Amino acid sequence: MGFDANEPEQRRRLRAAIKAVDISVSELWLKYFGLSGDAGEYEVEAYLQGLLSLPPVQRDLLALAANELIDDLPRPRAPYSDDFEDADQGDAESAGREDGGGRQPEPGE
Repeated sequence: MGFDANEPEQRRRLRAAIKAVDISVSELWLKYFGLSGDAGEYEVEAYLQGLLSLPPVQRDLLALAANELIDDLPRPRAPYSDDFEDADQGDAESAGREDGGGRQPEPGE
């Protein structure tokens, strides 16, 4: 089976996506296999290296697996000013519980 016209670009973008979020080939393959993917882990590795061609439906399953793994990752979040007040309040409470030497007071002190 030869490469179709879109396969090299689809492979390049898949590799870029999984590299950007540090998804291993093993993780990708396991998710892909769980979505009814037919290729084995070695075949997926060979495909990602450009050594093996996969049918469009299998490439699309790999893309789906990668996108689902990416969607499951926690995303960075911009904090609100209230987020800092909660942290500052926690710091003030813990500082108030310490004596001048940084020692936590004994119960009843």
